[in-house]
This record gives sequence, C-alpha cells and structure tokens, in this order.
Amino acid sequence: MGLLSVLIPLLRLYLCGIKVLLYQMFNRTFAMPALPKQKGRVAIVTGATRGMGFETARHLANLGMHVIIAGNEPEEGAAAVRKINEECNEGEAEFVFVDLTSLKSVRQFVQKFRDRSLPLHVLINNAGTMLVPERRTEDGFEFHFCLNYLSHFLLTNMLLDLLKTSGRKGRCSRIINMASATHYVGEINLDDLNKSRAVYSSHGAYCQSKLALVLFTYYLQEQLTSGGFSVTVNAVDPGMVDTALYDNLWTLAQMMKKPVASVLFRTPAEGASISVYAAAASEMEGVGSCYLYNGQKTQSSDLSYDSELQAKLWTKSCELVGLQA
Repeated sequence: MGLLSVLIPLLRLYLCGIKVLLYQMFNRTFAMPALPKQKGRVAIVTGATRGMGFETARHLANLGMHVIIAGNEPEEGAAAVRKINEECNEGEAEFVFVDLTSLKSVRQFVQKFRDRSLPLHVLINNAGTMLVPERRTEDGFEFHFCLNYLSHFLLTNMLLDLLKTSGRKGRCSRIINMASATHYVGEINLDDLNKSRAVYSSHGAYCQSKLALVLFTYYLQEQLTSGGFSVTVNAVDPGMVDTALYDNLWTLAQMMKKPVASVLFRTPAEGASISVYAAAASEMEGVGSCYLYNGQKTQSSDLSYDSELQAKLWTKSCELVGLQA
C-alpha cells in the first residue's frame, strides 16, 4: 500500500506530462497580441528573478508598469532588475526580498510594500517548486504546499484591500495564479494537507498544490464578484516550459528531458506570454474565473469546480495562516 501511494501519483504526473508534450508537438504556441500600454500601473511578480517570472516582469515593465520582483535571491534579483531597467524606456523594475517558505517573511514583505503607499493593479503568483524531496518549512508546512500555494494565499489576502481600491470599472485590478496541467491529477485531503499521514510522494504533493491554486482562484473570484469589487482572478497554465523547475527530476528523467526539451518544451518567454496576456490584454478586462491554457479559456478539472471543496479549502487555509475566514 505504501509503494502504491508513491507510484500512483508518479505515474499520473508523468502521464499528464506526456499528454502536454503531445499537445505541444501538434499545436502552435500562443502568439501574444499587441497589448495596450500600462503606464502608471504597479505589479508584483513572485519568483521573477529568472525563468518565466523574469520574462513576465520584463514584458510588463516594457509595457510601462512599475514591477516589483519578489524573490529570495538578492544577487539574482539585482541582476534581473539591472537587465530589465537597461532595456526599458517607460516602465521600471525593482527587487524586494521575500521568502515564500516563511509566513513571517510574507507578512514583512506586505508591510514593506504597504508602507510605501503604492497602488497595486496586478499580482502574479508565479513562484513555484516541483518534486523537492520531503521537507517542512519553518512553520511546519509541507514544502510544495507552502511555497506554491499557502504563501500565495496569504500574500493575496493581505494585499486584497489594495487591489480592491486600485481597481475600477473598466480598469480592473488583476490576480493571476500560476497553475499547471498536473492539477488534473491532483487530490486534496483536507485532513492531511501536509502529506504527513501516508508515505510521502513529492509528485502527489506538487499536484495537490497546483489543484489548491485553481480551487482558490475560483472561490476568490466568486467572493470578489458578489462584493462588487473591480478585481479579477484567473489561473494560467503555461504548458511545459524549459526552466529550472525540472531540476529535481529523477536522473533518468533528466537525461530523457534534455533532448526532448530542446524540441518540444516552450521557452521561458513563450511560457510567460500567457501570464502577460492575462495581466494586460484588453480582451481580459473584467474577465475572471478562467483557466487559461495556450491563450484559450479551458475547462479545468471537474474537482476544481467543487464549490464545497473550494469553501472548505479556503476556511482551512485561513486557519493555517491565521486569517479570519
């Protein structure tokens, strides 16, 4: 039984990956349309010191945005900021430290941002990790669950009032959550979100964290819509992109990935195009509760639309981070 609890999530994740690669083999990558300038708008992009996050921040800055690169690598952050600002004529980027494996660090980041009295028009919850061996954060949370989902849940909620006041009808604030096709094979056990009661599976933990993000997306949009707030929330699936996210694959999988990635994986810039589109496209104005894949509104997993599960996860997440549900 213990072996099956490891093998089944592993097989599901790799089969999911094969399906995505087959799609990418026979379908063109999303071609981003011309986007309106974003002068005067402020964005936060987590995990933007490299990879897709960096390309997202770079593109938004080129559209005229003031982009806050939120990450835990100051040297990488400084290099990213320097590179973006050297090529930008209208927007700008800056780096602000946050460690998404620490709820304390998330709160400190939010306080530092709020002290500056800036508006906030776009929040892109991009940072993520995959297939890390079993590990707990300083708060005792399973690593994938905390970094990919729970810290972004806290970050979003603590910045929500700024997003609400910064948005207006016809010019909504936008929240984008970085999802993954692996959410289709994800399972949520509300009594064991830390994956502590069974034999640990990093594959299952990663899929769970991505499903949690999609459930969070839909529930939050429902609350914002019922409250009449000009804020939209969407989940973005970039496909399989050649980034450091795959550094924790098994040795054999790493060897197989290299030749395949050069042909079938998307580049970080191609992967980032969906997030940029969701953050700035006129066609996405006022549009929320979408799962965007290759630039198209796509049906997410049946489980992700379970309104009861959405509400229970929200309540449980509030309890875990110390927020009032």
